[in-house]
Amino acid sequence: MIVIENLTVQFGGVRPLDGLSAELGAPVMGLIGPNGAGKTTLLNVLSGFVTPSAGSVRLDGMELLSLGARQRVRAGLRRVFQQEMIVPELSAADNVLAIADHVCAAATARREAEAVIDFVGLRAARDVPGRRLSLYERRMAEIARTLVGGPKVVLLDEPAAGLNDAETARLRGVVAAIPGRFGAQVVLIDHDADLIASVCHETLVLDFGKRLALGPTADVLEDPAVRRAYLGKA
Repeated sequence: MIVIENLTVQFGGVRPLDGLSAELGAPVMGLIGPNGAGKTTLLNVLSGFVTPSAGSVRLDGMELLSLGARQRVRAGLRRVFQQEMIVPELSAADNVLAIADHVCAAATARREAEAVIDFVGLRAARDVPGRRLSLYERRMAEIARTLVGGPKVVLLDEPAAGLNDAETARLRGVVAAIPGRFGAQVVLIDHDADLIASVCHETLVLDFGKRLALGPTADVLEDPAVRRAYLGKA
């Protein structure tokens, strides 16, 4: 459970987040809104890369904003960025193991890395160097890296961007299975409304840094204000 209260981020005269309050408790939470709505800024605040000017964030009752980025990782927060960070010289398996070595016990790191490689469907590509992985395989390797070491929250920033329909369908299955398999909550940003509708139990909609809607995804996507702001429909 992530509890956000009166969260404000200000860059000069611009407020990417403006007094945002929300409780994110669903196993898979959608986070949507038009470009510039504050979605990635919110993920940057949660993961420790942006310091808000006001407000608080609690993760399972623990105050998050007092922790540095590395402390948040140790507390169970994981992040996939829009830009992949796969090391091109390392194999898919070694990219995952490089993270496991930092967040898992030494005796279990390799076993956990191999387990998440299987979970995301990368067994056939485990020995392929990062530079030769397809876009979809790089995304799966990124997700695998978030799943080692007992994550509590996995933040995914537009993981379906650039994927074809078949790849998006496989991604959907992986994301939907994360809470049951790993006990971790997923917060998902994506512009694919069908993906959000199919995998997210609840969705938060931002517009100009403010909360526009929050609730069951099907209800939120039918909200006339959301359809105008996000889907461009009346």
